[in-house]
Amino acid sequence: MNKLFTQLLELRHIDDAFLHPKYEDLSDPFTLPDMDKAIARLIRAKKQREKILIYGDYDVDGVTASALMDHAVRLAGITDNPAIMLPDRFLDGYGMSERLVAHAKDLGVNLVITVDCGSRNHDIVSKLAALSIDTIITDHHECEETLPDAVAIINPHRKDYSGPVRLRSLAGVGVAFKLAEALVRRGLIPVGQEKWLLDLVLLGTICDSMELTGENRILTSFGIKVLEKTRRPGLRELMRTAGVTKITSESVGFQLGPRLNAAGRLDTAELSLDLLRTGSASEAAALATKLEQLNKKRRDEQRAATDEIAARYRGGPIDTPVLIEIGCWHEGILGIVAGRLVENYKKPAFVLSEVEEGIYKGSGRSFGEFNLADALNYANDTIIGGGGHAAAAGVRVAKESLPLFQNKINEYYNSLHLTNQERFLGTHADLATHSLNDFSLDLMDDLRLLEPFGPGNTEPVFRVSGADILSVKRMGDGGKHLRLDLKNGNKTLKCIAFFAPERWFSLYPDERYDFLLRPAENEFRGTRSIEARLLDILPATDSSDV
Repeated sequence: MNKLFTQLLELRHIDDAFLHPKYEDLSDPFTLPDMDKAIARLIRAKKQREKILIYGDYDVDGVTASALMDHAVRLAGITDNPAIMLPDRFLDGYGMSERLVAHAKDLGVNLVITVDCGSRNHDIVSKLAALSIDTIITDHHECEETLPDAVAIINPHRKDYSGPVRLRSLAGVGVAFKLAEALVRRGLIPVGQEKWLLDLVLLGTICDSMELTGENRILTSFGIKVLEKTRRPGLRELMRTAGVTKITSESVGFQLGPRLNAAGRLDTAELSLDLLRTGSASEAAALATKLEQLNKKRRDEQRAATDEIAARYRGGPIDTPVLIEIGCWHEGILGIVAGRLVENYKKPAFVLSEVEEGIYKGSGRSFGEFNLADALNYANDTIIGGGGHAAAAGVRVAKESLPLFQNKINEYYNSLHLTNQERFLGTHADLATHSLNDFSLDLMDDLRLLEPFGPGNTEPVFRVSGADILSVKRMGDGGKHLRLDLKNGNKTLKCIAFFAPERWFSLYPDERYDFLLRPAENEFRGTRSIEARLLDILPATDSSDV
């Protein structure tokens, strides 16, 4: 093994079980609450030829979970033609909606199966029950003390859950897969056929930023293998249009995921669902092209919004601890723009846009010790409604209340007396080296054993000292990206930084720095080479300290 890789394994306490996960080490699906009840109800649905409606969500986790549940009930022979409904981001918002009740009634269904939602939708479940429609909930979101009156609620975040802790990290699609596993154990799905669902589990788990240890480590490791030889024409076409030639966490999270998400952001998530479900190569090609176009539109609108906001701050420093930006932007990109503001300005941010006359809808992103859910609770008297988590939240504000909302949010931040919050955004090196020769193809082969990367298993970062700058060049549309060529001994290394800070373009070759790098492999015409992603530039340390 490569020297750096061996040191990394020791540093992270990584053992052979992590490097080479075994499928048979997956947890028993029946340790999840109500799994036995759900299987019994599905067996009844099969015997009585009942109509089933699957209800999901509009993000990648919800769409992949919907496609997985559809595939699973077909494999099990429960129904040949389940109906599927996804919420509309703009009409329904997140969770089970009133439109679901009406749609289920119109279709005459007997059973609704939710994926990635439902644990807090007591009222909707009760309305379905009043129509003699049962509900099975599969979800991974936090639960309240009381649960909806459903036939089964399969959620590792139930207050009464006492099963393996590792199952708490499952994405919505992961919980849906455990139900498929249970169907295998009850003999309804042939053993081994459920493995073909793992391409969907990989996509949903990575794109929902779930912890990639324990159960998810096994699911996603095998998910890479399945996606490499996926039987889904839609995924093959999506990879082709996105230019994906190698399945990694980066290609899933930054190439496939945004394209699948673009449909729910700018149009309807059913486009992505249709792509995942189709068996037609021609339909897959058309849908992949449509998603490519939507993703380009999303990027263009996102860039325009961030550029517009950036122009507001060119005149001087930002004097508020929380950025609250108001404009006329597509509501489907507000969360992405807020996230970009956090990256660019190292401050929590809300981005709001007028969605109907006099009403502004917004998304917030935060980090460190500033909890957005608590902030919205503090500003409750200035908003129409809102909520979320510590790091991400949504809000609706009346136009006349916008100044009050801005003041209240910043007042709350100041009341916390927080210090040095930027430390939570900093990039930290795993290991240090003063030789670029350590970045080799052998290292890349070893690092591939750790894929996929994500929370709990982050992609390694190395601090390099003693390297000389050969050249500094602008790249890309508008010259916002940087190419930095380094030399150390007889080794040169091309480093790329996307949306690089302006000060990096003014580096002088005769000055010495340390560089935080993430090695990457490039393949061109069959020839493999090493380059790196440049993550940060720091004051130089003496190479003897490394």
